Amino acid sequence: MKYLALLSGGKDSCFNLLHCAKNGHELVAAASLGPEVGKEELDSYLYQTVGQDAIEFVARALDVPLYRRVITGNAVEQGSEYGSRNAKTAHGVQGDETEDLFALLSEVKSHHQDIQGVSVGAILSNYQRVRVEHVCQRLGLTPLCYLWNRDQAELFTEMISAGMEAILIKVAGIGLTTKHLGKTLAQMQPTLVKLNQLYGAHICGEGGEYETLTLDCPLFKHRIVPTEVEPVIHLDNDVATVAFLRIKNAVLEAKPPQETFELPIPPLLEDDFITLRDNLATSQKAPLQAPQCDTAEPTHVDELPAKVAASRKLNSWISISNIERPLDSSLAEISIEEEVTECFGLLEARLKEHGLNISNCTNINIFISSIDLFARVNAIYSTFFGSSPPARACVAVDLPLPIRVRLDCIAFVESSPTDRQALHVQSLSYWAPANIGPYSQAITAGERIFISGQIGLIPSQLALPSTRSLSLETALASQHVSRVTDVLRGNSGLGWPGYSQLVLYWLADTNDLLHVKRVHYASREAPRAPTLYIVVKALPKNASIEKQVLLHTGRCAVVDEDEDDGIIMEFRKPIFEQRKKSHCSEVSFLNVPSTEHIDFPDGAVLEWEMSRFDESDAACAIISVKGGDSPLLSEAIRVMGTMSPFAALSKRSLSVRLFYIPSRAASFPVFSQNIFENETRPPTTPIPCRFISTNDVDDWDYVMCIIQS
Repeated sequence: MKYLALLSGGKDSCFNLLHCAKNGHELVAAASLGPEVGKEELDSYLYQTVGQDAIEFVARALDVPLYRRVITGNAVEQGSEYGSRNAKTAHGVQGDETEDLFALLSEVKSHHQDIQGVSVGAILSNYQRVRVEHVCQRLGLTPLCYLWNRDQAELFTEMISAGMEAILIKVAGIGLTTKHLGKTLAQMQPTLVKLNQLYGAHICGEGGEYETLTLDCPLFKHRIVPTEVEPVIHLDNDVATVAFLRIKNAVLEAKPPQETFELPIPPLLEDDFITLRDNLATSQKAPLQAPQCDTAEPTHVDELPAKVAASRKLNSWISISNIERPLDSSLAEISIEEEVTECFGLLEARLKEHGLNISNCTNINIFISSIDLFARVNAIYSTFFGSSPPARACVAVDLPLPIRVRLDCIAFVESSPTDRQALHVQSLSYWAPANIGPYSQAITAGERIFISGQIGLIPSQLALPSTRSLSLETALASQHVSRVTDVLRGNSGLGWPGYSQLVLYWLADTNDLLHVKRVHYASREAPRAPTLYIVVKALPKNASIEKQVLLHTGRCAVVDEDEDDGIIMEFRKPIFEQRKKSHCSEVSFLNVPSTEHIDFPDGAVLEWEMSRFDESDAACAIISVKGGDSPLLSEAIRVMGTMSPFAALSKRSLSVRLFYIPSRAASFPVFSQNIFENETRPPTTPIPCRFISTNDVDDWDYVMCIIQS
């Protein structure tokens, strides 16, 4: 695509241009923001303003037109989000310096209407990335951010190896003084590595330790040679000198044309996920006998009893289930756009009952009747969200006709804006996929982390592998989940361990399911988590697999024994429990060892898995049933419902997703009645599936997936 460079003149903004070129993009213009004439530096949260006296030379060296604008705004909105979560008010913040960028890029677009992308040199700054992405989204531009979340020491070395010649023009960190001004990256590398080891200083200057000016790089048509410079000291003390280099004059030196250049590209997979890919590929070489998949045509009435949207509030959480068009005799034919809008009307009404609105949603699952509707559903879905939309999974299932859309939602009651944190990355990078829909990669609220369903996209291309590969898609999807988790952990400042409490693998083929299951089971780590493998009609982009995870930070409120009634936050590990029952006897259900498998006379099986904390109500459970018509099984369910940890299930269950095989779910109402008391039955969303499996058993009739709070 054709793109413009958001240019500071520093090493990061210029090095990102090399990656843009390597990924096939064409530079057509540059844009830069700086202080008004007479000010050499501005205390900006968002922009590098030192070195603006040389920015013209950088643009001329690149041989592209430069568009400039004076920064008139201030850092009005300093939070982790920018703009409103409400789609109707999702514009910018008046008076904020971010709006100077919007005005500048709008001007560039008016002169270069074919521009589609914007090069951004952000490495670590969420503050900068969020604001640039907000502007790009409003202008229909794609941020190109190939340095995002890269290892700084590795990146610094790559800059030097690629032929980047950049000098320090500002110092403001411990251990840096005026003697370092004008030094090149290569000259400074030993010093910066040492300062990182001693004080944790950022090697690439992401903590504001220093700023740079690029004198040469492979894309430059000319080399910049400063001819007159002057050091300026702002603050001189024993801890950290603040000084910058004034570039009073420079010349451009012609250089031979450089048609190609060497540039290391980060490997697509990390070592752990290469192993996962290879293990899955090996598994596929040993074919498994796949059971028959249920592919019956959707019926005109759901196999389960009539349902309506229902909601429940527990602590700070709200769940809303089974949001769909009401089925009645007067149902008229409407477009898919109208159906999505109608569903959101129902969702908004239910949220309003609890004093909430769409912006409080943390996670939405959307089930559609055909993957061909995905783009049209997304187009309407996106109109309901502004900044930091909820996490999401979207799959195609065999919904009962004429229903084409079914939703469920979990929302969180915030006491302050920081209670809900979003990771909403919209830039193309090597890190993980940008959002291909109106959702965040993850939402953190109340120590819980909802990670959106991840498919095996190549991040820099935002496309599935050109040669379809289950092993590569699975490795990529798993790596995406891992990298999202790592960024959230780093952003928290707490270094929480993070534990999976629920893992869902959505797949489009039963044969694939069996291989994914075998490899996951062999590589799982402790503590384990309830895990489901579900075959459905289709996945977005016709992917082979989508991985969705619910995490807990591990932080729990515990009593401080040294203080009266004192509560402190400490890290704890969740407890994983699993029991399988296939025999009805006087033996307590919970005393049946997880390895024991005694068949019912009619082959029925009942199993449950749970991840819970002793110190918190946060728990996830799955209860799986096969052969639900068995009288003995019904008695086992009744007994199970009276015993710990299920005795409190009705009161603590926030949300239930019922995964079921349409032809085999007739016994579910009896099952539900034996588990939950009528007056406290949690909201339930039925999800018709073609095949359902857990780690130990294949081909369940139905599985209840429960989130407790």
